[in-house]
Amino acid sequence: MRFTIPRDLYFGKDAVHEIKNLKGTKAMVVIGGNAVKANGTLDKVMAGLEEAKFEVKLFEGVEHDPSVQTVQKGVKVMQDFKPDWIIGIGGGSPIDAAKAMWIFYEHPNLTFEEATKPFSLPALRNKAKFLAVTTTSGTATEVTSFSVITDTETGMKYPIADYNITPDIAIVDTELVQSLPSRLVAHTGMDALTHAIEAYVSTIANPITDALAIKAIEMVSNDLFDSFNGDYTARGNMHIAQNLAGMAFSNAILGIVHSMAHKSGALFNIPHGCANAIYLPYVIQFNAKKAPAKYVEIANRLNLEGNSDESLINSLVKKIQEMNFTLNIPSTLKEFGIQEADFLANVDSIAANAVQDPCTGTNPREISVEQMKELYSAAFYGNDINL
Repeated sequence: MRFTIPRDLYFGKDAVHEIKNLKGTKAMVVIGGNAVKANGTLDKVMAGLEEAKFEVKLFEGVEHDPSVQTVQKGVKVMQDFKPDWIIGIGGGSPIDAAKAMWIFYEHPNLTFEEATKPFSLPALRNKAKFLAVTTTSGTATEVTSFSVITDTETGMKYPIADYNITPDIAIVDTELVQSLPSRLVAHTGMDALTHAIEAYVSTIANPITDALAIKAIEMVSNDLFDSFNGDYTARGNMHIAQNLAGMAFSNAILGIVHSMAHKSGALFNIPHGCANAIYLPYVIQFNAKKAPAKYVEIANRLNLEGNSDESLINSLVKKIQEMNFTLNIPSTLKEFGIQEADFLANVDSIAANAVQDPCTGTNPREISVEQMKELYSAAFYGNDINL
């Protein structure tokens, strides 16, 4: 077995100030939009790099669901600038983009198709190391071996999975999430919960990932609502919880909630965390019919009501449905706003693609294309799972 996380993880209030101790000469900083400028995060990072005497190149404008084209632009800048540190700042999108840029900066002759073969990347760190500063509480990409890049021509999301792209340093500063809008808190919080649950029930889970995942589940259950309502302490706790979930799923991988979200999110323009939240109750119902034990453990750890495995699992599903309702997350794809004609026109292809997603391989129950199609349909119409 293997367990891989960043060499150094700095967390808590003002952890971002650790950047002043970074050793190197040139840093390429990758960001998305204006949020990290408006909340002061970029200024803090730049001040630390200035104190550490780095020459800095800023690459900005990484879009939500970063594209292959954006990655290629960033690689060109890196090839010209030649950084020895790459720093991704923000949520999942800019950090994922920076990871992908790093791959092709180190290996310019590698093709995108080769990079997306799970755990097959050539060694990195020949040219640069990687530091991630997370400003959202959901993706945990600052501690994971994953990067998700979108092909804008097809709308498909392609997860890159390899321990080589686990950052060298992760910074989880609880001050940086205090100004997050409530909608983002909701979506990223349910993303973190999904990470933790899928890691816990994964076919390659182990005692180390289990410990991280179950603690994350408990923390999200305790703190997400208060964080959604702006509580300072709860915001900080959620930032730590999502990080624990990230360390768990980076090593135990995920399941078909993420497979479904990867193949439908960009196509239907559903925010990733929102898609996970919608699919999660349906997937638990599906998986628990064949592999109930760990879902029962989760229900017991959350002190949910039930005097049988079935009743405990029903209580877990109900709790997640109630969380979605409280967080203003739709319960179905139809409620989200997807038109039935659009759904029916695409469900065959997304079902087939979801079965082939890397996350499907560690789901606790095997699934056929036809079952995946029925699962998508249940999530569209709000039907109970009888598969």
